[in-house]
Amino acid sequence: MQPLTVLPSPAPTSFNVGSVALGLALVGVTPATAVGAPLAIILAATAVGLTIAAVWAAAIGASAVAGIFGIFAGFWLSYAVLVFGLIHGWFGITALAVVDTEKLFLIAWLVIIVMLTLATLRLPLAFTVVFALIDVALLLLLINTFHASSGLTKTAGYVVLAFAAIGVYLFFGSASVATGGKALPPGKPVLR
Repeated sequence: MQPLTVLPSPAPTSFNVGSVALGLALVGVTPATAVGAPLAIILAATAVGLTIAAVWAAAIGASAVAGIFGIFAGFWLSYAVLVFGLIHGWFGITALAVVDTEKLFLIAWLVIIVMLTLATLRLPLAFTVVFALIDVALLLLLINTFHASSGLTKTAGYVVLAFAAIGVYLFFGSASVATGGKALPPGKPVLR
């Protein structure tokens, strides 16, 4: 299997652009009422890009990488469908059930991403930190569905921007290796 840190792929940039768009929306660059603002990027660049990367990784035999990309492609696609569906009333969810629907989405994905975080403790530390920060962002957004707070939403947005920044660092490391340079140190794994 090709090491995760040197896999030439569109995945890091696809993941990062969607994360930056969502993070900026959560910190208030767009009004809270414009929930669909980041969807063009999330759907067209992030979900599609990660799906392509998952297929690519599977084709070259990097099944763990394909699984990770596939999980995140599923997350971003389901997020876009959820927001589109709620905005346009596609699922017959009443206004009173929107918050519970958001809770269901966040709990389901928090369980999966925590599972992913634990399953990847043997990867270099930077990957574990990205996954752990995703867990934190999802948890903050979940808490926000129980106790609405613009402060929690903004904090979650800053956490999203933080994991996007680490994603940029990982991309720079991969790009450096792919162009004949040295890898940036991703840190030692939590578990060996």
